[in-house]
Amino acid sequence: MAKPVKIIERIESGGPDLYFNRELSWLQFNQRVLAQAADERLPLLERVKFLAIAGSNLDEFFMKRIGGLKQQIAAGVDEPADDGLTARQQITECYQAIAEFQREKEPIIAQIWQALQQEGISILRYAELDKVEQEEARQAYFDTVFPLVTPQSIDPAHPFPFISSLSLNLLVTLRYTGDDESSLARVKVPISAGAPRFMQIGNELRFVLLEEVMAQNLDLLFPGMEVLDCELFRVTRNANTEANMEHADDLLAQIESALRERKFAPIVRLQVRSTLDPLHRGRLAAELGLDAGTDVFDADDLMGLCDLWELVSLDIPGLKLPAHHPVDHPGLPAERPIFHAIREVRTVLLQHPYEAFSTSVERFLREAASDPKVRGIKMTLYRTAPDSEVINYLIQAANNGKQVAAVVELKASFDEASNIRLAERMEEAGIHVTYGVVGLKTHAKIILVVRQDYKGLRRYVHVGTGNYHPDTSRIYSDLGLLVYDKDIGQDITELFNYLTTGFTPKRKYRKLLVAPKLLKKALLEKIEREIRAGSEDRPGLIRFKINALEDAEVIQALYRASQEGVKIELLVRDISRLRPGVPGLSENIRVVSIVGRFLEHARIYYFANGGDEEYFIGSADAMKRNLENRVEVLVPVENQQLCEELGRIFDTHWTDRANAWELQADGNYRRIDEAAPLEESAQEQLVAGASRRYQEANRLRRRKVSPVPLRTLD
Repeated sequence: MAKPVKIIERIESGGPDLYFNRELSWLQFNQRVLAQAADERLPLLERVKFLAIAGSNLDEFFMKRIGGLKQQIAAGVDEPADDGLTARQQITECYQAIAEFQREKEPIIAQIWQALQQEGISILRYAELDKVEQEEARQAYFDTVFPLVTPQSIDPAHPFPFISSLSLNLLVTLRYTGDDESSLARVKVPISAGAPRFMQIGNELRFVLLEEVMAQNLDLLFPGMEVLDCELFRVTRNANTEANMEHADDLLAQIESALRERKFAPIVRLQVRSTLDPLHRGRLAAELGLDAGTDVFDADDLMGLCDLWELVSLDIPGLKLPAHHPVDHPGLPAERPIFHAIREVRTVLLQHPYEAFSTSVERFLREAASDPKVRGIKMTLYRTAPDSEVINYLIQAANNGKQVAAVVELKASFDEASNIRLAERMEEAGIHVTYGVVGLKTHAKIILVVRQDYKGLRRYVHVGTGNYHPDTSRIYSDLGLLVYDKDIGQDITELFNYLTTGFTPKRKYRKLLVAPKLLKKALLEKIEREIRAGSEDRPGLIRFKINALEDAEVIQALYRASQEGVKIELLVRDISRLRPGVPGLSENIRVVSIVGRFLEHARIYYFANGGDEEYFIGSADAMKRNLENRVEVLVPVENQQLCEELGRIFDTHWTDRANAWELQADGNYRRIDEAAPLEESAQEQLVAGASRRYQEANRLRRRKVSPVPLRTLD
């Protein structure tokens, strides 16, 4: 095929028409999440769950992405991004996309409310309660919530009160009886574990919103005063308060300071009812430092969709998908020490949540903590649960006299406070805690166990695509590799020496691809190699399964490969800035997004390499921040059976019709088949496949037949 010279020049010099905008691409992902809430193939409470997720996602988008763009504007940064949009233009286009999201959301909420009603779950207005029920609601509010409520005046004698991020608030207009002058007060709705947003009426599944109960019983707060009006509003604050920590003397103190700053950070969004008095709308915007024309958003349905999790938690199995129960990995039988099982096969591929995290990764740590032959454990921690068994096993190992080191990422967004507490708890137990390399986030998911085997010290390694978090391991689709390999063990040792010292001598890695020094360069070289390795008989093939494709240099390399005839198949969950299907540029590239029951989180990189295939898994997405500003790891998968398994995983996702969306050249996503049965989705096929492998392995054990190689049993 003749090379389209003009397009090649555009690739090398960049050009705004080569890239979709990152923020707009993410907002399209959230549209796909919202589409799950409208999907009548799903049980009702599953649809409510996706509505809650879409709302929570949008909150975070304002906190991080809109907040960041506003910071750029405030700092006078007016350079356009490589898609041609300035920060101000990006905000304008994002607001247009958000308005479209709002328009799509309103009828979906109405449909879900109606469907809940048909299932005997009623969300009522206060006025729909009879007198007895209103009195019961008033008494329940008075007994359990009223003591938590703190009204605040808004007048010349009282400065405008502090409004916490994502809080629901009542703006109350009142006056003394017979007085012509009115005044304002703010009342925060104290939603908490003891004060749910959805207040149950009686013993049936009938609920009224807490803010409505409060609004209808303001006489308890303001006795003897006349309530003229009561209006609801909600604010969102910027969460980008991380200071420049490249030369921080005390990273812990810097993070704690940043958390305090986040609490009082500038507000980036005000949500109100469209019926709000225009004078009050303008005053709220002015007091909160917002533009009343652009930063105030009408929300006539439910503000704070994340509170819908209260309904999702209702114990009604018939309105949910059947509970998923992961199976044990068939290659890690409970009757054998895990280190013996790993040493025998040398590499074990884990698939979460289809295979249990507790009986694989947690077991790896549990046995390491108690095994008298284990001498040391080193581990990275980006996110985990406060009560995680992972932390307990590390502490147990330290108490058992083993050398234990943990690299804790204090800058993991929204988990900073939790990670500080975990770090302090581990330090008190005698664990060597460090915070990674100054200026870089440690995003790699790795564990190193050093054990005194019969031939001397041996290293056992876990490399994962997901966090060591027991909760998300049940709802995120991730991969992990348990490895007994001399070179990989040496590489992981070298990496931990870097993480715990920050020293940057020339480090030699035998097999790992490590960011920020090596990974991006390696990916670009492998893409270029695919061009050279391809032939008419065996054309090049690149397959990525990642969360996001954002890095401009990687995208440019993929465009060049496509022009040279390399077939490129990309499973990208959310952000994709690459424009597929453009003649002469990317007609050999397809981009598909899977949005389903589990959050697709695994990263797989595949290169056909002229028949000498290569597979890598790890923590890194093809994003500039991951490749240049984080410590990331990709590990090669060299076992042939496991490579075939990774190929089947990719094929299963690639042929999904039930939960798949394909990115078009114009930037829109097309649902591949909205009528396909969910039972045929990739995720359900992987659930079934894990179950078959487990059952077959048990059958072979009962017959006392060796189940190796287990991964061929599909």
